[in-house]
Amino acid sequence: MAGHSQFKNIMHRKGAQDKKRAKVFNKLAREITVSAKSGQPDPEGNPRLRAAIQAARAANMPNDRIKRAIDQANPNSGDLSNYEEIRYEGYGPGGVAVIVEALTDNRNRTASEVRTAFAKNGGSLGETNSVSFMFAKLGNIVFPASCAGTEAMFEAAVEAGAENVETDKDNHEVTTQPEDFMAVKDALEEKFGEPESAAIVWKPNNTVKLDLDQAQTLFAMIEQLEDSDDVQNVYSNFEVDDDVMERLAS
Repeated sequence: MAGHSQFKNIMHRKGAQDKKRAKVFNKLAREITVSAKSGQPDPEGNPRLRAAIQAARAANMPNDRIKRAIDQANPNSGDLSNYEEIRYEGYGPGGVAVIVEALTDNRNRTASEVRTAFAKNGGSLGETNSVSFMFAKLGNIVFPASCAGTEAMFEAAVEAGAENVETDKDNHEVTTQPEDFMAVKDALEEKFGEPESAAIVWKPNNTVKLDLDQAQTLFAMIEQLEDSDDVQNVYSNFEVDDDVMERLAS
């Protein structure tokens, strides 16, 4: 596929937020606490918590901060926060489909922030499931290309139960069904070491190409959404040509 797709740049966009390290850590800690509350506080018996801890370590979150986030899930911790998972869907500039995942203890506040970000940047918020049919929910595991040859990674991934492997000069990108995600991740991690990233994501079935102005406005909208403490992830099906990306970066 030509150009830059949002799916390929999910982790890159997260990495670009390092200047907002405290905000990123807060979001990761919230996911760890919710994951620990939803199952056991032991990551060995709680796949979601295990994935959340791995994401936190990949972002260089200190171990004591990770431990505090797990401890907050204990009913005796004194933490009265009760977060719920909410998904918002809508359209951004150029008719791009956008999915927003949030963890919030105040549904009205989060809805207002998300609605404002869409409206301010020429988007429109829709009903639940209004755009999710354009995406597939998949496990996504990314290894550096240097960790294995293309054939070795493909064979190991298929044997572990993965759906597909795409390799370029930088990475091996393994996709799985959500229910197979942890089993595949653990099997590949045992062979090739810790992946660069591993998460359940929304992968677009097709993409919408944007011009410079549309891309500029969409990125402003995504940045505003990601600036909300309640928003955990933003997915979209945009595609931007290399020359547009270069002009945006300059």
